[in-house]
Amino acid sequence: MHTILKSNTKEVTIGIDKPFVIIGEKINPTGIKKLGQALVERNMDFVKHLAKRQVDWGADVLDVNVGHPQIEEAEVIPLVVEAVQSVVDVPLCIDSNEPKILEAGLNAIKGGKPLINSVNGEEKQLASVLPIVKERGAAVIGLTIADEGIPPTPEGRLAAADKIIKRATKMGIPIEDIIIDPLVMTVGHNSVAGTITLKTIELIRKEFGVNMSLGASNVSFGLPDRHSVNAAFLALMMQAGATCSITDPIKLGSAIKATDLLLGKDMNSIRYLKYFRATEKLREVESLAKA
Repeated sequence: MHTILKSNTKEVTIGIDKPFVIIGEKINPTGIKKLGQALVERNMDFVKHLAKRQVDWGADVLDVNVGHPQIEEAEVIPLVVEAVQSVVDVPLCIDSNEPKILEAGLNAIKGGKPLINSVNGEEKQLASVLPIVKERGAAVIGLTIADEGIPPTPEGRLAAADKIIKRATKMGIPIEDIIIDPLVMTVGHNSVAGTITLKTIELIRKEFGVNMSLGASNVSFGLPDRHSVNAAFLALMMQAGATCSITDPIKLGSAIKATDLLLGKDMNSIRYLKYFRATEKLREVESLAKA
């Protein structure tokens, strides 16, 4: 099953038989004070820098999130979308569950087929977000959250995925345009959180065959050396059947390319070697710029 996203001139295909798709996570002010300040000041230079750098480092799609307490998100997100599209040509993922913000971001996109992040299994969310997905012909990420919250078991998350998929397809949204997020919690709080997610991935793949995405960095929250934990979990979730992730292409791109290679998705190591050579040059350029 393939989910196809488009920009003006580029097409990205997500599928179990395709290389893993990286959705760049850095255009999100959570944890990036400099970006938050830039959004408050409506200064798009840093946004453009983040967009270009992520694509240079291998992002296939860019997530756009402007959640910040000091701004009117529906007014700022069109500015961010326009800024991003002025410097890169990749599909965009509009990151909000508020219809007003989603509409504002989607209206600013020039051409293509975007991704919406996200809807979940709560009735209110299904009723407010799915009609936008249908109207725009977009793809959507469905979080396996029920009305009662995040199910603690793989079977509970499978049921939440089932609800989202049934409601979306009943509205006429193609199943291939539904990407399920099995959710991962921090292993620092619950040592079996990773295995719960991996089992959920296996159940969803067996039952529905849909594409799956994860915010992989959640698994390491609160732990030291988060990069090592994130890289290890990415490899495990890719082997289990996840096909894309909203993640950091700069820190985790090499681990993703290596895992694709090991899973037989990179004939003659061509993509891995191309990535290695390109990022080696980027490191040199960025090192000289800092000197």
